[in-house]
Amino acid sequence: MIRKVFNNRISIFLFLLSLIATIMIIGVRYNNVEALSKYGSNSNEVRQIQEKLKRWGYYDGSVDGIYGSKTLAAVKSFQKKNGLSVDGIAGEKTLNAMGITSSSSSSSSSSSSSSNSNNVNLLARLIYGEARGESYTGQVAVGAVVMNRVKSSSFPNTIAGVIYQSGSFDAVSDGQINMNPDNTAKSAARDALNGWDPSYGAIYYFNPATATNKWIWSRPMTITIGKHRFCK
Repeated sequence: MIRKVFNNRISIFLFLLSLIATIMIIGVRYNNVEALSKYGSNSNEVRQIQEKLKRWGYYDGSVDGIYGSKTLAAVKSFQKKNGLSVDGIAGEKTLNAMGITSSSSSSSSSSSSSSNSNNVNLLARLIYGEARGESYTGQVAVGAVVMNRVKSSSFPNTIAGVIYQSGSFDAVSDGQINMNPDNTAKSAARDALNGWDPSYGAIYYFNPATATNKWIWSRPMTITIGKHRFCK
């Protein structure tokens, strides 16, 4: 009889323990969902999202921190442009693509941070070597060409691979890639990495005043910015 009562108490204890664990897991999942910026949210994180998207041309509404229909549409456009799930929710992957640290993440790995820093520096050196005399938009566009090549199956799938592909960029051939980039080039590199694409999907660009390659002239033009003609 005593053993039976004891076993019943253990069973009840284990059941309660399991119930508490389940409640805690549900609570964590609920908090993670609530931490996402989505339609109806009102926070400083939403304001950061709006500022980024407005600067990159995805958003034309007020920067008020309110996740309304315009912000929703802008986030979806950004997600589609960057190969993300188009759900209109600024989750961890979308925020990372925008260069925003998610409020639901307390820290990121040091290796990831180091890798991102290296990419910014390398892309900034290319931009500085190729387009330091161009407008800020023109510099971002050069960085965007690199990012578009990374996404294309016709080119290497890393930033370093694209930049150092044989014959791709004059700045690599003539050594200007080794110059120290200024803050403008670094900022342009970050914007290109975060999805701003003033080149409209271009994977090539050239200077019409100096170009001697007949093939490049046959490429469909997307836009001309400063001295550079961008094309696909």
